[in-house]
Amino acid sequence: MTAIELLACAGLITGVFLILGLKPTEFTDGLFAFLIRPKGSIREDIRETSGRKKPGPLRREILEAQGVLEMTGRGRRFSLVCAAALALFCAGGSAAILLGNFFLAPVLAVGFLFLPFWYVKLTASHYKRDVSAELETALSVITTAYLRTEDIVTAVEENISYLNPPVSKVFKDFLMQIKMVSPDVETALKAMRGKIDNEVFREWCDAVSDCQNDRSLKTTLTPIVAKLSDMRNVNAELEYLIAEPRKEFLIMVIFVVGNIPLMYLLNKDWYHVLMHTPLGQVILSATAAAIFLSAGFVVKLTRPIEYRR
Repeated sequence: MTAIELLACAGLITGVFLILGLKPTEFTDGLFAFLIRPKGSIREDIRETSGRKKPGPLRREILEAQGVLEMTGRGRRFSLVCAAALALFCAGGSAAILLGNFFLAPVLAVGFLFLPFWYVKLTASHYKRDVSAELETALSVITTAYLRTEDIVTAVEENISYLNPPVSKVFKDFLMQIKMVSPDVETALKAMRGKIDNEVFREWCDAVSDCQNDRSLKTTLTPIVAKLSDMRNVNAELEYLIAEPRKEFLIMVIFVVGNIPLMYLLNKDWYHVLMHTPLGQVILSATAAAIFLSAGFVVKLTRPIEYRR
């Protein structure tokens, strides 16, 4: 009966969308825009700007995911991520209702809602590592050529064919601005420094800009590039350290979830207590909440270390 009611509810919602001619992505865009919209009072704006008030967990995750997609050039997919989050929200709540556990419904719904945003954050970690590795190669060869020629435009032109996206696009835009827009190298460097979210790259651009006025400062470029190698080594050690705890967390989650069907095979009375009594349902809901909270901390701790001045 519960399944029939859920199907009827899904059909009702689908009918409303068809009657109104509303696309799911349009609905999710409006809904999530409302969720991340700051409160209108000036006091709340001041508190949030000054850092005395942090945004809520949901709003923080949405904003971080949106920023990651914009940074990686996938900003148009934000609507799809929001739609997937809303679909998983409904799926999690429906699954708990079908199990007859109403305590578990909000836990699964909210937990599944965060899954697409956590996935986006994990992809950002890999993206930043790839960009940092490519930057290390690009800045190293360009710096070596610049120390020899003392001309940053020539150094970039000599090595642009050896660079890979997305770093190559940044330097191609730099050359295009120099040749087609304005020959002012310092202006082009200032425009280029904001195109990659990497503190070492910004410091390198500032140092090259200073070298345009004082060529003796070019000796500062090599130590700046060496910071990328240091960060790569640190991140490799960090990945090695957290790999084992992360694997243990996944194994524990599999064991905890796998114990439920195993309990049905070993002792049906215990399974009945866990699934069909209020105490067992509360315990099951608390366990699910602990799994989702732990997963959130795991995602937060798997970010690569970044250099900050």
